Amino acid sequence: MQAATQQVRATAIPSVTDALRAVEALLLGGGQRTARRNAWTSVLEDRRRAKDRVEAQHVLEAVAGRTSQAT
Repeated sequence: MQAATQQVRATAIPSVTDALRAVEALLLGGGQRTARRNAWTSVLEDRRRAKDRVEAQHVLEAVAGRTSQAT
């Protein structure tokens, strides 16, 4: 006597990001989607550069403070 076997299929639950990308694909054409992503990448890069500038400014101010006390 053979035992009946069942196949179980697991389907991944889409993440919020996956769902938003699917909606984006429906609403926007490929060119618009690329332009939006490029714009967002530019925003993130600008934020990174601004953070780097602030850190560099703090270092320069700290060095300038030590130099003026030593002289």
